[in-house]
Amino acid sequence: MSASGPRSRVPSIRDVARLAGVSHQTVSRVLNEHPSIRPETRKRVEDAIAVLDYKPNLAARALVTSRSHTIGVLSATVGEFGPTSSIASIEDAARAEGYSVTTVNLPATTPEAIGDAIRQLTREQVSGIVALAPQVRVFNVLRGMAVGVPFVSLQTASGSDGYTLSADQVAGARAVTEHLISLGHTDILHLAGPQDWIEAESRMRGYLEALREADLPTFPPIRGDWTADFGYFAGTELVRRRDFTAVFAANDLMAIGLMHGFRDAGIDVPRQVSVVGFDDIPVAAHVWPPLTTVHQDFPALGQRAVQILLAEIRGEAVPEFGPVAPRLILRASSAPR
Repeated sequence: MSASGPRSRVPSIRDVARLAGVSHQTVSRVLNEHPSIRPETRKRVEDAIAVLDYKPNLAARALVTSRSHTIGVLSATVGEFGPTSSIASIEDAARAEGYSVTTVNLPATTPEAIGDAIRQLTREQVSGIVALAPQVRVFNVLRGMAVGVPFVSLQTASGSDGYTLSADQVAGARAVTEHLISLGHTDILHLAGPQDWIEAESRMRGYLEALREADLPTFPPIRGDWTADFGYFAGTELVRRRDFTAVFAANDLMAIGLMHGFRDAGIDVPRQVSVVGFDDIPVAAHVWPPLTTVHQDFPALGQRAVQILLAEIRGEAVPEFGPVAPRLILRASSAPR
């Protein structure tokens, strides 16, 4: 840029092209990560962008691409019942308001992968972003990023720079543990979720709080991985112990696998051991015995996320929501001691 040029003029894509020695079409392809660009050309363009501090005109690009009515979803999990249900609800609520939804699934939970995903969404001109961030490390990275558009996270931690929505995981875990205590169980194990998962830590906290308030003994939690396979493995191993009468599994899949393992080992559920889960996945009512669990209103979380984003986008007052209350579902897998 010439020192004699207007000092207030914002650098354009043609300025970047001129400095990099390429066409403005090439700069556009670099910005859109076109695979045909050679690495050395990409580097020249990126260096020119850095020197000029060039910022793409997002509003203009949105008009061209007709993508201004889009909500982005950043998902750190694939295939889990809760996030999948929330995404479906986000899509329904957005469609009712004339918005489409684009979802990016993280291939990894590293800062680099999260940054790349956010940049991909902003290139697609999303008007706002909902982040499903169930892991502490994902949440911490997102909290430190300048996203640049309205932002809502769905998890149970607090302190986000944007708006945070959550289901009350602690209350749900307390309810299911208190249910087992009310049935006369005093030795209750906890099959927990993976370390670093916000939901796993919250559910463990609710379990421990309920036991402490009832002045009952606590056992070291057994760390699982959310899968039915791990639950089955835990069931076949736990039959060697005789120091418990009930197990609270941190999700339904592990609870179902646990009951399978108990059954194969000759342990009757619930006559010998009561088992409870969490999430109320559709199959929970149809396994044998039907699973006592905690129902979460995942659709409500998705609907509230869209309401918050649209209020921000439109410059309206942002609605305030408390945690979504869970609901205990009593079925045959838990019985009096």
